Amino acid sequence: MYDQLLRKEATLAVIGLGYVGLPIALEFAKQLKVIGFDINAGRVAQMKQAIDPSGELEAKDFEGCDITFTDSLEVLRQAQFFIVAVPTPIDEHAQPDLKPLLGASGSVGKVLKKGDYVVFESTVYPGCTEEDCIPVMEKLSGLKFPNDFKVGYSPERINPGDKEHTLRRIVKVVSGNDDEALETVAKVYELVVDAGVHRASSIRVAEAAKIIENTQRDVNIALMNELSMIFDRMNINTYEVLEAAGTKWNFLKFSPGLVGGHCIGVDPYYLTYKAKELGYDAKVILSGRTTNDNMGAYIARKTVQMMIKKGKDVAKSRVLVMGATFKENVEDIRNSKVADVIQELKNFSVNVDIVDPHADSDELLHEYGFRLTANDDLRTDYDAVIVAVGHKPYAEKDEAYFQSITADNAVLVDIKGLYRGRMQELHYWSL
Repeated sequence: MYDQLLRKEATLAVIGLGYVGLPIALEFAKQLKVIGFDINAGRVAQMKQAIDPSGELEAKDFEGCDITFTDSLEVLRQAQFFIVAVPTPIDEHAQPDLKPLLGASGSVGKVLKKGDYVVFESTVYPGCTEEDCIPVMEKLSGLKFPNDFKVGYSPERINPGDKEHTLRRIVKVVSGNDDEALETVAKVYELVVDAGVHRASSIRVAEAAKIIENTQRDVNIALMNELSMIFDRMNINTYEVLEAAGTKWNFLKFSPGLVGGHCIGVDPYYLTYKAKELGYDAKVILSGRTTNDNMGAYIARKTVQMMIKKGKDVAKSRVLVMGATFKENVEDIRNSKVADVIQELKNFSVNVDIVDPHADSDELLHEYGFRLTANDDLRTDYDAVIVAVGHKPYAEKDEAYFQSITADNAVLVDIKGLYRGRMQELHYWSL
């Protein structure tokens, strides 16, 4: 299979062309013949015009690529090596939502042929590839695993907005259902990963490795968030504490904040779901999840309390929230915990305006029920400003700017600690 791909006698296909799938597809397309498949025809049309719908890649990144973008299964049928990179979200009950993954498995199953390879990149609980995805492919293809087709798992490590830790620069974990599959999958990924690959001993080990990467970060950030609530009661600045503690060589550098997005705020639930299915209630992981999920409401309540202390009539007050995406310098609004801050403020009858240089107003309306405020409509009498996301343009703001948009006795809430030590007159608070 590897040699066939190199000679372009076989075609590699990537299913799901979002933040993860598109960069992978384009990187492979610099050396191999590639099909980029997505069920969203509108997104496919954009990519045919060298436009990344996610806003991460530039037109030049599409240049020199041997790639066909399509939403047609007939075109997808021409591939022999499939990489599945679709989202794995959670539902409203914080349970794994496998519909996109099983749908993609079904699409592959409909075009699967003897001798083909399928590699999954979507984050899942250990066992999902073999227990959930393979049966779907078998049913729809009429083929039998592992005799008729090979399967691998190679968890994605794409970090939206990060121009340093790119696909080529980070070690890729790979796995396969047998030794032959493992070596083939490893050699294929070595074509596009300069940092090298790590061969996991099994698909389940690779699945587990991915899910604990984000679970570890989630638990550590939860600790920082809890510490920030404790230190706030002691009138100690958390960031100053972390700076001091960070001088020790083995102190882990995590910071408090909102934990959203499609990875850290989601993946731990996949692990706890599987643990519960096996009769174990995960305590530390779920405790961390609860802490992080409640941070938006905590920040909003803290803002309201400070406004009341400043003599503000909460029901008549107006707050500006700066930033709506799930992290800095990206367009992605999925699972943005800024929405929790806004909803809790509205529960207190606060009037809220929202701005963001990267987010799409229509997408925010569809996902969360609020629109962005146009810059021309910004007021000069906000009772509080919450800088929720550390976008680069926000980091450059000074005290004079915030004074120009706020009323007397206003409150500046700096979730990311961007302005620590820079505000002399405004009432300033950070986690």
